[in-house]
Amino acid sequence: MTPWTALDLERHAGGVAVLTMNRPAVFNAFDETLIAELDEAFAQLGADAAVRVIVLAGAGKHFSAGADLQWMQRAAAASQGDNLADAHRFAAMLARIADCPKPTLARVQGAALGGGVGLVAACDMAVASNGASFTVSEARMGILPAVIGPHLINAVGLREARRLALTASRIGADEAQRIGLVQHVVPAGELDAAVDAWVTDLLAAGPQAQGQIKQLYARLAPGPVTAEVRELTAQTIARVRTTPEAREGFAAFFAKRKPNWNDAE
Repeated sequence: MTPWTALDLERHAGGVAVLTMNRPAVFNAFDETLIAELDEAFAQLGADAAVRVIVLAGAGKHFSAGADLQWMQRAAAASQGDNLADAHRFAAMLARIADCPKPTLARVQGAALGGGVGLVAACDMAVASNGASFTVSEARMGILPAVIGPHLINAVGLREARRLALTASRIGADEAQRIGLVQHVVPAGELDAAVDAWVTDLLAAGPQAQGQIKQLYARLAPGPVTAEVRELTAQTIARVRTTPEAREGFAAFFAKRKPNWNDAE
């Protein structure tokens, strides 16, 4: 695997990959390098059969301050074409996280600002310390949260996303949980234990089933359950029920044993 300069990778037992943004001096703000490394890391880990779960974390006091100010200064002085290419790279990185075939979990402490909120929203789920805060801050600098917008809307719904973007107001961890940006809030000293508990639950589920869930749910949206939606879901479950993983899952259930993909004691 290519060595990274702004990103650390730890592999834990059971196929758990912990990616840590390692720019604590700038509160893990991202620039061209970190964006490229996150994109590459999620591509590699998503294709690695040995990886079951990916945890995204930030080193130091804060999860991520969003865009690096020096990067933004360079962008302001660049041409529209260069800015478009930059935005395409950022959008592709967030899509890489959102479309990753493995379950993704954000571990959030301190502040998540702007694009840092986008990282949280792009992950499947998030656990936060009770001191964490979240600000969709772009409008205060005269720009807008465009690239993170679809992921934010998917996470919290249109009205809450619009409220966060228009006001650029900071919300605490409890409110972030209430609106669905994070799913679990714990005291700071219990954050790692909470992440481990979620990882244990994720490892207990079938990896191929989880990949199918992510593929199917990416094609579903709130609204009428049309004939096309019913057909899609029926075709999916009929196909998956005949897979070796499904047969093993049923066999393990009736034999009152763990399935072969869950090695946890």
